[in-house]
Amino acid sequence: MTRRRAALLLPFLAAACASGDTTPPLQGPPRYDYLTPLRLNVLDIEVLEPGPGPAWRVDPPAPLSPVALAVQMGRERLVPVGTTGRARFMVDSATLIREVASAGGLFAQQTERLTCMIHVRVEILGGDGRRVGFTEAEVRRSATLPDEGPASRARAADQIVRQAMDDLNVEFEFQIRRNLRDWLMTGEPGAVSAAPIQQESLSGSPLAPEATPAAAPTEPMAAPAMPAAPAGTPRYAPNLVPNLAPPVRP
Repeated sequence: MTRRRAALLLPFLAAACASGDTTPPLQGPPRYDYLTPLRLNVLDIEVLEPGPGPAWRVDPPAPLSPVALAVQMGRERLVPVGTTGRARFMVDSATLIREVASAGGLFAQQTERLTCMIHVRVEILGGDGRRVGFTEAEVRRSATLPDEGPASRARAADQIVRQAMDDLNVEFEFQIRRNLRDWLMTGEPGAVSAAPIQQESLSGSPLAPEATPAAAPTEPMAAPAMPAAPAGTPRYAPNLVPNLAPPVRP
């Protein structure tokens, strides 16, 4: 009887464990290399890795790091296409901070407040190293959610960081196009303007483009002048036929 009761209780225990706070599979980190690249007219773009400090605080559990995602966005969206100068991408701050919103009680659930803030900057440097242009973008997301255990806290952190990065991606491109438009290359890569077609002689030297033939004159051309008659030649009226000698009959 004891073994039978234990066997009957096993399905209920398994169901109770399954209904607890378990970690569902989360999506992989977002990528940005499939988006339209921001092509800057510089020779090189340096992406600076931020070091540890309060400006890059991330409270666990944090499946996604806002610091790492901001650096990845800079690497995958900015592309150098110029021949001189350089650009610099920096993450000034990227934090994910947890705070207790409500301690909860007998009839109230404990809640926490999540805040994600990211601030990035791009600088354009001339050939002498001086800054000749810059722009920055900042986003902030916050939410108050129930604290149901480590798994729910991880899901909440994953969601708010993704939302903040979506906002940053849009704001970053907007600021680049507005403040660095003089260094932004637009159009399809490798597109060249059409040049006028020229002729080339057999010797290899280019010839000027063939000119369009001029239109024929519409006025009648004057008749050529007749040569002067030799001295002593009798003159006749224009409409008179000169007298000819009669033909000789046999």
